[in-house]
Amino acid sequence: MMLKDFFMALSQNQLLNSAAKKYGLKLGAQSVVAGTNIDEAIKSIKELNAHGISCTVDNLGEFVYKEEEANEAKEQILKVIEAIHANNADAHISLKPTQLGLDIDYSFCLNNIREIVHKASQYNIFVNIDMEDFKHLQPTFDLLDELSMEYDNVGTVIQAYFHKAQEWLEKYQNYRIRLVKGAYKEPAEIAYQDKKDIDANYIKLIEWHLLNGKFTSIATHDHRIINHVKQFVKKHNIPNDKFEFQMLYGFRKDMQLQLAKEGYNFCTYVPFGNDWYGYFMRRLAERPQNLNLVVKQVFNKKTNTILGVAAGAFILGRLTKDQKKKRK
Repeated sequence: MMLKDFFMALSQNQLLNSAAKKYGLKLGAQSVVAGTNIDEAIKSIKELNAHGISCTVDNLGEFVYKEEEANEAKEQILKVIEAIHANNADAHISLKPTQLGLDIDYSFCLNNIREIVHKASQYNIFVNIDMEDFKHLQPTFDLLDELSMEYDNVGTVIQAYFHKAQEWLEKYQNYRIRLVKGAYKEPAEIAYQDKKDIDANYIKLIEWHLLNGKFTSIATHDHRIINHVKQFVKKHNIPNDKFEFQMLYGFRKDMQLQLAKEGYNFCTYVPFGNDWYGYFMRRLAERPQNLNLVVKQVFNKKTNTILGVAAGAFILGRLTKDQKKKRK
């Protein structure tokens, strides 16, 4: 729990986030972020497509409180949609409402996302509205409710650590839903804190939606849960076109390829952009064991240590302080 809290605190540190943008992907995140621009992202997507893997694309962004920044993010996502279509890529969009102005004004954010969903619908591209922390949860559901009255190419995420996850899942059972365990730090009054409780609820939600939902995206790196799902769908004769497994770009590559080879629908979550720091830290907070999944890819043999990522965060802080001293 201490390690999780440590990485969550780092993910919300705007000073380190700004430093990470400045120094690029030099501290190791290049193995889990598919480049800093659209061309690099499309290249990564096409490589995955060649192995029978589809993708969901996330234009990374944190701490958006200005309309200008939200509009820039919208225009970038519209360009991603055009690039997916132009390159005939097997991919769809994942977006975060806060990047598109939810913390600025609800109607402003709704109009931005509506423009994206409209453009995507013209090319038959699905748009997944990602969930963030609890304070943004209900406004995000509201966005989905309004957009789904006009379009049928939208879905969202249900986070298993919330006590009310089953209630929300039942309400949105006719939507394409991505099921995750949850990556933000939430209080015990609204969210499970123990890993066993979260895992148990996650499996319960997966089973329910597989039996009752429209389409289920099972986003996990946990091989035990994946094996459980394999047995469950076989036992209940659930066809492969009713679900997919999802993993993050750069994590458990061999398992991603193996699941696709076995004939399961597989989708890789492909993040790209300069604003990678908060995303990277939350992935480590969500499951500290992810350190073990990426550390061999991030560091060379001489520096292959679990302290590497934390050291990277420390280095960012030092670089920032040194730059401030030079300006004084």
